[in-house]
Amino acid sequence: MPSTIVVKDVRKLYGETRAVDGVSFEVSEGEFLGILGPNGAGKTTTLEIIEGLRQADEGEVRVLGESPWPRNPNLLPRIGVQLQASSFFERLTAREQIRTWASLYGIAPKKADEMLDVVGLGDKANTPTEKLSGGQAQRLSIACALAHGPDLVFLDEPTSGLDPQARRNLWDLLRDINAEGRTVVLTTHYMDEAEILCDRVAIMDLGKILELGTPAALVRGLDAPTHVSVESGAIPEAEARRLFSDADVSDDGVSLTIATRAPAAVLSTLAERNALRGLSVRGATLEDVFLNLTGREYRDEQ
Repeated sequence: MPSTIVVKDVRKLYGETRAVDGVSFEVSEGEFLGILGPNGAGKTTTLEIIEGLRQADEGEVRVLGESPWPRNPNLLPRIGVQLQASSFFERLTAREQIRTWASLYGIAPKKADEMLDVVGLGDKANTPTEKLSGGQAQRLSIACALAHGPDLVFLDEPTSGLDPQARRNLWDLLRDINAEGRTVVLTTHYMDEAEILCDRVAIMDLGKILELGTPAALVRGLDAPTHVSVESGAIPEAEARRLFSDADVSDDGVSLTIATRAPAAVLSTLAERNALRGLSVRGATLEDVFLNLTGREYRDEQ
């Protein structure tokens, strides 16, 4: 597939801080790419450079075959941007809001109104934007980004702060956007979101891309043990340590957990001893990959 985005050795410095430090990657046409990273990793700055909102100090960026900086009027009708914080014109209804955005691109009011139905806000057309819920406001923000029919959509933490139901509803919308053939680039803090939605993910920290690949490939590459847990007391901890001497065995009083690279043998042995009460089996996840690469220390908001 042709590349919609090409980023080559991009750098952005703020004094001594290397916000983006030699980032390179490509995004294929129709791909759903996720960019993950802790606070201050450089995700948003990278997106802003690609979108043409910020100038890189070094490197090259091509979007749909053109340079986004200086602000490229040829690209503006072909990209849609949903920023990290939604901001609407005051005292406008949802319909007035999206019609205003659409008018900037010469889109007819009727076409803009149809977009409200696409994001499930047709019944909120006459509701002032300040009275929309968090999930509704995010959907309206995405509708504004899509009103002109862009080929490429940037979403910066679109589900941040939403309740689980609103997040799931928004996931369905994002899948539909991508299924229409649009290329989507998403930043998120939610590992499950990236694992479910994205074709590939890039894990960033300290301005660099540490790993880039499909979620499944990144998890396989971690070579982490499988965690087999049963109800505490199903089998004595001492016996478990004896039986599974090559595994890491722990008991927190609720569950006895065996971290092993031979889960089939562990399960068979537990079954022979009728010790499967409360059984759960958990393999490595994208979150494990993320923590392995970026560490577990607390990061201040930046």
